Amino acid sequence: MLLTGGLMWLLSLLGLPVSVSPTARYLCALVIALLGGAVSLAGVLGFRRAKTTVNPLKPDKTTALVTQGIYRITRNPMYLGMLLVLLGWAVALGVPWALLGLWIFKAYIDRFQITPEERVLVKIFGEPCAAYMANVRRWI
Repeated sequence: MLLTGGLMWLLSLLGLPVSVSPTARYLCALVIALLGGAVSLAGVLGFRRAKTTVNPLKPDKTTALVTQGIYRITRNPMYLGMLLVLLGWAVALGVPWALLGLWIFKAYIDRFQITPEERVLVKIFGEPCAAYMANVRRWI
């Protein structure tokens, strides 16, 4: 996420900012970023309540399939929250080029994090996990 944020800043140097007052832009960016933080936090709290690992690098340590709370809306609230924080950053930067970072982040997370995690979860939880994945969208 931090690397993407840096890339977005570099991309923002390529263009002119949109003609919106900086105050309005920063306020909107703050609201979006705070929403992203809340979505991520809801995901973490759901895992903590289920007493399962939050570590995305160790999906094989998962002890519970969490399907309640925010997980009824999205299978990946922590990644969705990060994407929203990056959207807030793009709005703060105020240059449309910065939005490319969102697509790069999403593509990377889908390919190199979510897909491998889901493979492991299906192995651990079988049909209940497959059914959950069929009924709840990956992002929103």
